[in-house]
Amino acid sequence: MIPDVRLPSPLVELHDDERLAARGVRMFVKRDDLIHPDLPGNKWRKLHLNLRAALDGGHGRLLTFGGAYSNHLRATAAAGRLLGIATTGVVRGDELAGRPLNPSLARAAADGMRLHFLDRATYRRKAEPEVLASLLERLGPAYVVPEGGSNALAARGCAALGEELRGRADVVGVACGTGGTLAGLAAGLGPGQRAVGFPVLKGGGFLAGEIRRLQEDAFGGPRGSWLLDDRFHHGGYARVSPVLRAFAEDFGGRHGFVPDSVYVAKMLHGLFSLAQEGAFAPGTTVAAVVTGRPTG
Repeated sequence: MIPDVRLPSPLVELHDDERLAARGVRMFVKRDDLIHPDLPGNKWRKLHLNLRAALDGGHGRLLTFGGAYSNHLRATAAAGRLLGIATTGVVRGDELAGRPLNPSLARAAADGMRLHFLDRATYRRKAEPEVLASLLERLGPAYVVPEGGSNALAARGCAALGEELRGRADVVGVACGTGGTLAGLAAGLGPGQRAVGFPVLKGGGFLAGEIRRLQEDAFGGPRGSWLLDDRFHHGGYARVSPVLRAFAEDFGGRHGFVPDSVYVAKMLHGLFSLAQEGAFAPGTTVAAVVTGRPTG
């Protein structure tokens, strides 16, 4: 459907004698950031079945939601450009409407996305039927993809990630925002494997219930073995603590790429911390999913 998609994504071993090998742990990185230059990380996995449904349903426009720095908005805009589908992005915060676009929104606009800025109070109610109906009446009919791209089709698309890792790792770590990637990943893994999700939002107590709901919608019930470790949000979404910054820079020096601090660095810090805590028995193989483009 979209050219130059690289699947399965590469699985590359990290060599870290001090923090991993000394504890009997092997770690690999699943380079989903290399799937596609415009749809890196989990964006392709979450979007492609939704794109297919939109095309098969004859929808000429996609409408979705995100904050001012949303990678999901940017990826949806790129997908629309590549497939010739019009896109509309509903952006949280009407105070942004009169300001110059930041690089993320500017890229989405350059890819043809129509941006509509919504006040924060209404944005919080965006999933309510009457609010959504009002938006569609104002902005035109469209196939609707939720914020972050997480719905049943996204979870089914992410199940392929777990399938690619069957037999390759005992534990698979992934950063969590809206839960769709973890819901699908866990469903695709094989017996004896477990997924660990690292929420990047502070106060993400809702997330476990959301993952269960997504699995119910996508697969008819719970699938796979998974758990959440909420200790590594480093202050909340897009917050970067000195500890996290130092970890990401050190990781880049050791392994050749600096993980993005919003998602991937938090997940990697969590996995390395678990290894140092002795949470993984000697002989354990861990895979870390790189869901976003590295920063360097």
